[in-house]
Amino acid sequence: MRVHNLTLCSWLVCAAVLLLSPLDVAAQRQAANNAPQARDSAPRYEVQPGDLLHVSVWKEADLDQDVLVRPDGGFSFPLAGDVRATGKTVEEIRTELTERLARFIPDLFVTVAVREINGNKIYVIGQVNRPGQFVVNPRVDVMQALSLAGGTTTFANVNGIFVLRRELDRQRTMAFDFNDVANGKRLEQNVLLQSGDVVVVP
Repeated sequence: MRVHNLTLCSWLVCAAVLLLSPLDVAAQRQAANNAPQARDSAPRYEVQPGDLLHVSVWKEADLDQDVLVRPDGGFSFPLAGDVRATGKTVEEIRTELTERLARFIPDLFVTVAVREINGNKIYVIGQVNRPGQFVVNPRVDVMQALSLAGGTTTFANVNGIFVLRRELDRQRTMAFDFNDVANGKRLEQNVLLQSGDVVVVP
Protein backbone atom coordinates (compact mmCIF):
# COMPACT_ATOMS: atom_id res chain seq x y z
CA MET A 1 0.00 0.00 0.00
CA ARG A 2 2.90 2.35 0.86
CA VAL A 3 4.54 1.60 -2.48
CA HIS A 4 1.29 2.37 -4.27
CA ASN A 5 0.99 5.72 -2.42
CA LEU A 6 4.59 6.64 -3.28
CA THR A 7 4.01 5.82 -6.94
CA LEU A 8 0.82 7.90 -6.95
CA CYS A 9 2.63 10.86 -5.34
CA SER A 10 5.48 10.65 -7.84
CA TRP A 11 3.00 10.60 -10.70
CA LEU A 12 1.20 13.68 -9.31
CA VAL A 13 4.50 15.59 -8.92
CA CYS A 14 5.51 14.80 -12.50
CA ALA A 15 2.11 15.87 -13.77
CA ALA A 16 2.35 19.16 -11.88
CA VAL A 17 5.80 19.86 -13.30
CA LEU A 18 4.58 19.16 -16.82
CA LEU A 19 1.56 21.43 -16.35
CA LEU A 20 3.55 24.28 -14.82
CA SER A 21 6.46 24.20 -17.26
CA PRO A 22 4.57 25.87 -20.15
CA LEU A 23 3.30 28.52 -17.75
CA ASP A 24 6.83 29.14 -16.48
CA VAL A 25 8.18 29.47 -20.02
CA ALA A 26 5.36 31.86 -20.92
CA ALA A 27 6.06 33.94 -17.82
CA GLN A 28 9.76 34.14 -18.69
CA ARG A 29 8.94 35.25 -22.22
CA GLN A 30 6.53 37.88 -20.94
CA ALA A 31 9.15 39.18 -18.50
CA ALA A 32 11.72 39.36 -21.29
CA ASN A 33 9.30 41.31 -23.47
CA ASN A 34 8.54 43.74 -20.65
CA ALA A 35 12.18 44.22 -19.63
CA PRO A 36 13.58 47.65 -20.55
CA GLN A 37 16.18 47.63 -23.29
CA ALA A 38 19.40 49.10 -21.91
CA ARG A 39 20.63 49.99 -25.38
CA ASP A 40 17.56 52.15 -26.08
CA SER A 41 17.89 54.07 -22.81
CA ALA A 42 21.59 54.82 -23.24
CA PRO A 43 22.34 58.52 -23.41
CA ARG A 44 22.92 59.87 -26.94
CA TYR A 45 25.37 62.75 -27.17
CA GLU A 46 24.69 65.06 -30.10
CA VAL A 47 27.50 67.27 -31.34
CA GLN A 48 27.05 71.01 -30.77
CA PRO A 49 28.69 74.17 -32.17
CA GLY A 50 31.98 74.76 -30.37
CA ASP A 51 32.81 71.07 -29.96
CA LEU A 52 36.25 69.96 -31.11
CA LEU A 53 36.29 66.70 -33.08
CA HIS A 54 39.22 64.54 -34.11
CA VAL A 55 38.91 62.86 -37.50
CA SER A 56 41.42 60.34 -38.81
CA VAL A 57 41.59 58.13 -41.88
CA TRP A 58 43.75 55.02 -41.59
CA LYS A 59 47.01 55.25 -43.54
CA GLU A 60 46.20 58.82 -44.66
CA ALA A 61 48.36 61.16 -42.58
CA ASP A 62 47.01 64.27 -44.32
CA LEU A 63 43.50 63.32 -43.21
CA ASP A 64 44.32 63.08 -39.52
CA GLN A 65 43.27 66.36 -37.92
CA ASP A 66 41.16 68.21 -35.38
CA VAL A 67 38.10 70.06 -36.65
CA LEU A 68 36.09 72.71 -34.80
CA VAL A 69 32.33 72.74 -35.23
CA ARG A 70 31.44 76.26 -36.35
CA PRO A 71 28.60 78.37 -34.91
CA ASP A 72 26.47 77.40 -37.93
CA GLY A 73 26.85 73.73 -36.93
CA GLY A 74 29.15 72.57 -39.72
CA PHE A 75 32.84 71.91 -40.35
CA SER A 76 35.02 71.51 -43.41
CA PHE A 77 37.16 68.46 -44.14
CA PRO A 78 39.48 67.74 -47.08
CA LEU A 79 37.83 65.87 -49.97
CA ALA A 80 34.53 65.68 -48.02
CA GLY A 81 33.68 69.37 -48.22
CA ASP A 82 31.29 70.96 -45.75
CA VAL A 83 29.74 68.54 -43.25
CA ARG A 84 26.73 69.27 -41.06
CA ALA A 85 27.51 68.14 -37.49
CA THR A 86 24.99 69.74 -35.13
CA GLY A 87 22.40 67.30 -33.81
CA LYS A 88 24.32 64.23 -35.00
CA THR A 89 26.26 61.62 -33.05
CA VAL A 90 29.92 60.95 -33.83
CA GLU A 91 28.87 57.64 -35.42
CA GLU A 92 26.49 59.42 -37.77
CA ILE A 93 29.24 61.88 -38.71
CA ARG A 94 31.69 59.01 -39.24
CA THR A 95 29.23 57.28 -41.55
CA GLU A 96 28.70 60.42 -43.63
CA LEU A 97 32.45 61.09 -43.92
CA THR A 98 33.05 57.48 -44.96
CA GLU A 99 30.46 57.75 -47.73
CA ARG A 100 31.92 60.99 -49.05
CA LEU A 101 35.57 59.93 -48.87
CA ALA A 102 34.89 56.51 -50.40
CA ARG A 103 34.64 58.22 -53.80
CA PHE A 104 38.34 59.11 -53.58
CA ILE A 105 39.89 56.50 -51.25
CA PRO A 106 39.13 52.77 -51.62
CA ASP A 107 38.88 50.49 -48.59
CA LEU A 108 39.18 53.35 -46.12
CA PHE A 109 38.61 53.28 -42.37
CA VAL A 110 37.44 56.51 -40.72
CA THR A 111 37.32 57.29 -37.01
CA VAL A 112 35.65 60.29 -35.37
CA ALA A 113 35.97 61.22 -31.70
CA VAL A 114 34.94 64.18 -29.56
CA ARG A 115 38.17 65.71 -28.27
CA GLU A 116 36.60 68.60 -26.36
CA ILE A 117 32.95 69.15 -25.43
CA ASN A 118 32.60 72.91 -25.46
CA GLY A 119 29.31 73.46 -27.23
CA ASN A 120 26.74 71.81 -24.97
CA LYS A 121 26.38 74.71 -22.55
CA ILE A 122 23.54 75.72 -20.26
CA TYR A 123 23.34 78.82 -18.07
CA VAL A 124 22.05 79.38 -14.54
CA ILE A 125 21.57 82.98 -13.39
CA GLY A 126 19.96 84.84 -10.51
CA GLN A 127 19.72 83.78 -6.88
CA VAL A 128 22.09 80.80 -6.94
CA ASN A 129 25.42 80.37 -5.18
CA ARG A 130 27.51 79.86 -8.33
CA PRO A 131 25.80 81.48 -11.33
CA GLY A 132 27.38 81.01 -14.72
CA GLN A 133 27.66 78.72 -17.73
CA PHE A 134 28.11 74.97 -17.45
CA VAL A 135 29.26 72.44 -20.03
CA VAL A 136 27.08 69.35 -19.66
CA ASN A 137 27.38 65.85 -21.12
CA PRO A 138 25.10 64.63 -22.39
CA ARG A 139 22.24 66.56 -20.75
CA VAL A 140 20.97 67.62 -17.34
CA ASP A 141 17.53 68.53 -16.07
CA VAL A 142 16.58 71.67 -14.15
CA MET A 143 17.17 70.18 -10.70
CA GLN A 144 20.62 68.97 -11.74
CA ALA A 145 21.45 72.39 -13.19
CA LEU A 146 20.54 74.05 -9.88
CA SER A 147 22.83 71.59 -8.13
CA LEU A 148 25.68 72.46 -10.52
CA ALA A 149 25.13 76.11 -9.60
CA GLY A 150 25.51 75.34 -5.90
CA GLY A 151 21.82 75.50 -5.06
CA THR A 152 19.63 78.52 -4.45
CA THR A 153 20.33 81.34 -2.01
CA THR A 154 18.11 82.15 0.97
CA PHE A 155 16.61 85.07 -1.00
CA ALA A 156 15.53 82.97 -4.00
CA ASN A 157 11.90 82.72 -5.05
CA VAL A 158 12.10 78.95 -5.60
CA ASN A 159 8.53 78.74 -6.86
CA GLY A 160 9.15 81.39 -9.51
CA ILE A 161 12.04 79.68 -11.33
CA PHE A 162 11.73 79.44 -15.09
CA VAL A 163 13.70 78.23 -18.11
CA LEU A 164 14.35 80.44 -21.15
CA ARG A 165 14.64 78.50 -24.40
CA ARG A 166 15.32 80.00 -27.83
CA GLU A 167 13.51 78.36 -30.72
CA LEU A 168 14.50 79.80 -34.10
CA ASP A 169 13.77 83.55 -33.86
CA ARG A 170 11.75 83.57 -30.65
CA GLN A 171 12.09 82.65 -26.99
CA ARG A 172 9.67 80.85 -24.75
CA THR A 173 9.55 80.32 -20.99
CA MET A 174 8.88 77.17 -19.02
CA ALA A 175 7.79 77.53 -15.40
CA PHE A 176 9.46 75.47 -12.67
CA ASP A 177 8.07 75.12 -9.15
CA PHE A 178 10.95 73.86 -7.01
CA ASN A 179 8.81 72.81 -4.05
CA ASP A 180 6.48 70.75 -6.21
CA VAL A 181 9.31 68.86 -7.87
CA ALA A 182 11.20 68.41 -4.58
CA ASN A 183 8.05 66.80 -3.17
CA GLY A 184 7.62 64.50 -6.16
CA LYS A 185 4.75 66.44 -7.74
CA ARG A 186 4.34 67.72 -11.32
CA LEU A 187 7.64 66.17 -12.31
CA GLU A 188 7.04 67.04 -15.96
CA GLN A 189 8.37 70.51 -15.05
CA ASN A 190 11.83 69.03 -14.51
CA VAL A 191 12.65 69.07 -18.21
CA LEU A 192 15.90 68.02 -19.83
CA LEU A 193 17.77 71.17 -20.74
CA GLN A 194 18.98 71.82 -24.25
CA SER A 195 22.15 73.59 -25.31
CA GLY A 196 21.70 77.32 -24.80
CA ASP A 197 18.91 77.05 -22.21
CA VAL A 198 18.97 79.60 -19.38
CA VAL A 199 17.65 78.72 -15.92
CA VAL A 200 16.51 81.92 -14.19
CA VAL A 201 16.16 81.95 -10.39
CA PRO A 202 14.51 85.25 -9.32
